[in-house]
Amino acid sequence: MKILECVPNFSEGRDAGTVRAIAAAVQAVRDVRLADVNRDADHNRSVFTFLGEADNVVRAAHAAAQAAFARIDLRAHQGAHPRIGAADVVPFVPLADAEMSDAVAAAHRFGREAGGRFNLPVYFYGEAALDPRRRHLPEVRRGGYEKLPERLCDPGWKPDAGPCTFNPRLGAMIVGARVPLVAFNVDLATEDLSIASDIARQIRESCGGLPAVRALGVPLRSRRLVQVSMNLTDCLETPVASAFRRIRELAGQIGVEIVESELIGLAPRAALAGISPEELKLKDFSEASFLETHLEAFQ
Repeated sequence: MKILECVPNFSEGRDAGTVRAIAAAVQAVRDVRLADVNRDADHNRSVFTFLGEADNVVRAAHAAAQAAFARIDLRAHQGAHPRIGAADVVPFVPLADAEMSDAVAAAHRFGREAGGRFNLPVYFYGEAALDPRRRHLPEVRRGGYEKLPERLCDPGWKPDAGPCTFNPRLGAMIVGARVPLVAFNVDLATEDLSIASDIARQIRESCGGLPAVRALGVPLRSRRLVQVSMNLTDCLETPVASAFRRIRELAGQIGVEIVESELIGLAPRAALAGISPEELKLKDFSEASFLETHLEAFQ
């Protein structure tokens, strides 16, 4: 059975009613498994993870977007995480017997349909990119929602789908296809954002740090902490253990302790090889955090 994972990130993490409405919309789609919901008030962002066959997953992505767009207005949105739209990024991931071509087809279908249906610009990234300049998510999102009207005036940034007009309530949407990655955050016992930002810079691949690591420093004002927020784009090349221990080393050099860490969404078992959840100070961890646990439901 060809199974796809979809991991939409919506720009709402404070209104529990909106998050529940999106989750309910996904759960109402037959033969789709909602595996995880992560809501973060400081990021003001929620990440949903669901799995199923391609047609069902595309339907669930539409249902989630419709529920979100009925409630989210970016004109009133503030949060620590970069974003360009109410449905900021919607990646499709091939699992089990699915090929990357299946994920690309689903991404293109959803993006083109959603652009017209919801009247918002859509950019394709990752393996679904139609323009090589748009392969990398941070480049597509550069400038965020605030710079989107200016970017839409640049012929080089004409959307891949949907209108080339600014939607002030919804912004734009970035839709793509990619391999499984691990979203992993480490919270530090300080309010000094420069510390998290400096550690993020040192571990980031683009700055000569760990391979396959994207990272940024984020303030967690409600908890009076800062966070190193990461995407491990190849968890075999740089597993969670390597990223965590490097952050612990760098923070320890300046006398800052790690409070806890967290996974956003699911992770392959291999990502946590060589380290225990206890050493990671991993919060809210269980067997349900592993991707393989949910794939078993489709066997």
